[in-house]
Amino acid sequence: MTPTVASSTSFFKLRTARGTLGLKTAPFILMQLSVLFVFTTHFSWGGLALCLGLWFVRQFAVTGVYHRYFSHKSYKMGRVTQFFMALLAVTAAQKGPLWWAANHRHHHGYSDKDEDFHSPRHGFWHSHWLWFLYDESGDYDEKKIVDFAKYPELRLLDKFWYVPPTILGVGIFLVAGWHYVVWGFFVSTFILANLTYSINSITHVIGNQRYFSNDDSRNHWLFGLLLLGEGWHNNHHHYQQASRCGFYWWEVDITYYIIKLMSFVGLTYDLKPVPEAVLAEGRENDRARRAARRAGARWQPAPRANPRRPLSQATAGA
Repeated sequence: MTPTVASSTSFFKLRTARGTLGLKTAPFILMQLSVLFVFTTHFSWGGLALCLGLWFVRQFAVTGVYHRYFSHKSYKMGRVTQFFMALLAVTAAQKGPLWWAANHRHHHGYSDKDEDFHSPRHGFWHSHWLWFLYDESGDYDEKKIVDFAKYPELRLLDKFWYVPPTILGVGIFLVAGWHYVVWGFFVSTFILANLTYSINSITHVIGNQRYFSNDDSRNHWLFGLLLLGEGWHNNHHHYQQASRCGFYWWEVDITYYIIKLMSFVGLTYDLKPVPEAVLAEGRENDRARRAARRAGARWQPAPRANPRRPLSQATAGA
């Protein structure tokens, strides 16, 4: 993707093959560069603990609330819980719940096709950062999120999404000082952001495909751990309705464990399970992969056109 300077009628704009980069990118770039403030202070275990704690809580808010709740409705919450969980998620500084979910639903409708906003087929940096920095990405298709856009409190959060993270950062500074705002907000938010973006840029490139999903989504155990379960991405693309992405007991899915714990006290309910047919298909595909590996063949999942068609196919080669 080669950027070209826009016409003189556009001030400080670069046009690329996928969109236009303008001054609206400045806050995001500054937010990313703010991680360098770590060199203005010292290391402390307290700072690291605050960094990891705020990363973990907000990472769950992105994976469990923005993704599995607002985007996929894989479980339910009451309206009050819904608002406060959305408020927590907004502190992640990844825009509002309506914008996030509408764009994610669009992604699943066109995954790794030309219409996909953030497919790595268009380049790593496009899928990792650039897609949401384009001027054209500021809006979203409201028709994709009418189920949640009916709530005025969510529309308010969506419009003023930058206020909660600002309050969080300022609050840490006022309570604990510069050292802790650097570790607890700037470093934490940098880690949170880039781990989240890696789902688009990396887990459609590396890992294994257990299921045929008609796209490049893959499972990767390391990102399953780092992203609190989101790294079981091919599972998710194959069956999006489930409240868990780690379909089997050995696939660690911390986001699901938290959602399940919340259900014990009534904060969440109607968690959608993985159908047994989907689990059986996965087990059969895993057996086929192992058999192909022993035979020195390359295995890839194939679609099931009918019950008699094999679940997978192996092709000769490394």
